[in-house]
Amino acid sequence: MAHVAASPAALELDAAPANKWAVAVAVAIGALLEVVDASIVNVALKEMQTSLGASMSQASWIVSSYAVANVIVLPLAAWLGHRFGKKSYFIFSLVGFTAASVLCGLSTTLPLLVIARVLQGLTGGGLLAKAQSILFETFPKEEQPTAQAFFGAIVIAGPTIGPTLGGYIVTNVGWRWIFFINLPLGVLAVVLCLAALPADGPLAAARKGIDWLAIGLLAVGLGCMQTFLEEGNSHDWFDDSLIVALFAASLVSLVLFVRRELRAEEPVVDLRVLGHRSLWAGSVLSVVMGMALYGGLFAVPIFAQTVLRYTSQQTGLLMLPGALATALLMPVAGRLSRRMDPRLTLVMGALLLAASLTMLASMNPQTGGDDLFWPLIVRSVGTTFMFLPLSLAALGPIPRKDIAAATGFYNLTRQLGGSIGVALLSTLLVRRQAFHEAVLAEKLVSNDPMTIERVDLLTRAMMASGASVAEAKQRALSLLSGSVAQQGSVMSFADTFWLAGVIIVLFLPLVMLLGKPQRGVKVEAGH
Repeated sequence: MAHVAASPAALELDAAPANKWAVAVAVAIGALLEVVDASIVNVALKEMQTSLGASMSQASWIVSSYAVANVIVLPLAAWLGHRFGKKSYFIFSLVGFTAASVLCGLSTTLPLLVIARVLQGLTGGGLLAKAQSILFETFPKEEQPTAQAFFGAIVIAGPTIGPTLGGYIVTNVGWRWIFFINLPLGVLAVVLCLAALPADGPLAAARKGIDWLAIGLLAVGLGCMQTFLEEGNSHDWFDDSLIVALFAASLVSLVLFVRRELRAEEPVVDLRVLGHRSLWAGSVLSVVMGMALYGGLFAVPIFAQTVLRYTSQQTGLLMLPGALATALLMPVAGRLSRRMDPRLTLVMGALLLAASLTMLASMNPQTGGDDLFWPLIVRSVGTTFMFLPLSLAALGPIPRKDIAAATGFYNLTRQLGGSIGVALLSTLLVRRQAFHEAVLAEKLVSNDPMTIERVDLLTRAMMASGASVAEAKQRALSLLSGSVAQQGSVMSFADTFWLAGVIIVLFLPLVMLLGKPQRGVKVEAGH
């Protein structure tokens, strides 16, 4: 195999830091800030809405604006790191994210808060992708399972810790402090990165021109796609002209972007890395995992708050054991991945995740918080044993010179998978609930003996409490209607969990296309 002269970027990757774990801790704090802030806001939307005098649809842009900005930057993270230096860009992202967090906390109007959240998303997008690529570049092949287990514990536990922490802060302090808490952590992360990350090497690409058209096409394409996914359900999808326009703009922009990048000598997003079979197969599975992970994660809190009538803090505490299980099991998954083929561990994790979704699908109106404990624990175990092997199998065989571009694209697919999952499952929830309620309501106007007996029983109970015959009958029908609505809601949640489980199983054959990372073998910088 012919060797290619190392580029300045490749030389930069080979700069060995004095302490690998100091680097790991430094970048992990930055990644944790980004992951937690993607979910912590959800539990505070009602308080923000009241404080800022906004409607719920307007307040939803506090979440959507962050997600849209985030997905735009993810694929650009590799190019930005090569152009400005990975250390400089990561620290810039940390400083910008921390400053934007303070601006969020100080915001007194909704437009100002949305702008601050956009800045958070733009600066936070580089934290997650660069953190993972820095770990791949810092640790040798034989230590990758341990390093990626450390990173995976943050990425998976973060979305669960966010609502728990957010619920406590909102209940006991105030919503602004979910942003102010980032200030000391951000300062700590900057100090650690300044001390631990190796200095950037020569930046030969810094004087080259910038393809602003490609960046613009990417921003429009991904921005419109994310907005389409975030807002589609609330606007009834393609029945709304705005959603149709967003879909068309996204499709045209991304097609033009891909065509331009494949012809460019110095692309801002190196799509050629998709020539690695393990990356494109892993990215498809990453979309599926994002759908199951974030889609399922979004459905459980909604069930707890709408059916079980939990508060935000109670919902957070319900999800907390799963997050702790993830953090504890990641080192175990790391050790297993060093001894077993990651593809085998991935299949085991996927089947456990599908099994947990089947367990959740058995929920009923009598389901309580205790009944959700073990399904959520099994879900965390499955996600843990799926996330780490998938990262190793998808990114492990990639040459080091392509790692930065590959990790940016890989993290983008997981983020988009989460958005697709939430959009798909939220639409399914609404439509299946309407379907189940319609089927159940047919019995209310029929001569079904059990329904008649139930109405008579409730009517007599109301009359015993002092209501007139007509009033007692009306109350009985109202209670029965509420019971139908609750039952329809529970059945719709079961449908969403069944669908998520089926999707995981259907895409499992793609595991056969993933690569098997070589242990202890240094990958050459050139092809």
